[in-house]
Amino acid sequence: MDKEWIEVKIITSSEAVEAVNGILYNTEVKGVSVEDYNDLEFKKKHAGDWDYFDETLLNVKEGAVIKAYYKQSDKFDGYIKYIKEAIDNLKEFGIDKGEGIVTFNKVNEVDWENNWKEYYKATRVGARIVVKPIWEEYEKKEHELIVELDPGMAFGTGTHETTRMCIQALERYVHEDSVIFDIGTGSGILAITSAQLKAKKVIGVDLDPVAVDSAKQNVSYNKLDNIEIRHGDLLDVIQGKANVVVANIIADVIIPLTPDVVKVLEKDGYFITSGIIKDRASDVVNKLKQYGFEILEINNQGEWICIVAKL
Repeated sequence: MDKEWIEVKIITSSEAVEAVNGILYNTEVKGVSVEDYNDLEFKKKHAGDWDYFDETLLNVKEGAVIKAYYKQSDKFDGYIKYIKEAIDNLKEFGIDKGEGIVTFNKVNEVDWENNWKEYYKATRVGARIVVKPIWEEYEKKEHELIVELDPGMAFGTGTHETTRMCIQALERYVHEDSVIFDIGTGSGILAITSAQLKAKKVIGVDLDPVAVDSAKQNVSYNKLDNIEIRHGDLLDVIQGKANVVVANIIADVIIPLTPDVVKVLEKDGYFITSGIIKDRASDVVNKLKQYGFEILEINNQGEWICIVAKL
């Protein structure tokens, strides 16, 4: 196997982390690591919520540094051009790109394939959910539910504010008779969380085939029989209705998605949505109200908002 890889380094804002990860997963990226100053500050303030965190691993003093890894190919120049242009265009979606600097260099496989794993340790994300990388040992406590995850191939590790808030909301609204649709499933973390919370059935959907493959692999690590991952768009690949729809995306996707969610959500069902920057929260709230939703919760961590609405 070729031991030479290309590391793409992106200096951006904490606000743009999810959007940049979405950009990267539109390419044939093989692994991503994120150093986010906001995560460091959150962990310092909530030390009891974290089983392990070695802040000496982080070099970032503000904003975020994202590193993405690629095999050398004739497509790489096109990927770099796309990444730079897409990051420059983030302002059109109301997202601050920060410095928005994109650089790249060759690295040896050994230098990243194992070392990047140091950033991921077992992390308690909610009252019961612990997200555990598959290579880590962890002694489960009696009340805990473990989500086994390989975070290398698709975004969603439980460490970002938007993912944490969604998991915490799922803990409150998922019951044993619940049917859950996870839209834009990414790594599958929210779908797997719902399944571990004993939902009757969970369907995770993503348009990105890389994310779908990653989510399916992560599901296999958890040995669940109440979950299915599908490739495609919401109404194209899902029949029937859910008690809970969760979407950790961005406001500009959530807003046009809302009418479709109404069609697949049971009466008195819940729509849990995040990936919303504070400045766009009112736009999402107004759209939800327009389509008959009652706003139950508006939660925030850092610059991010999570909304729970009832149909």
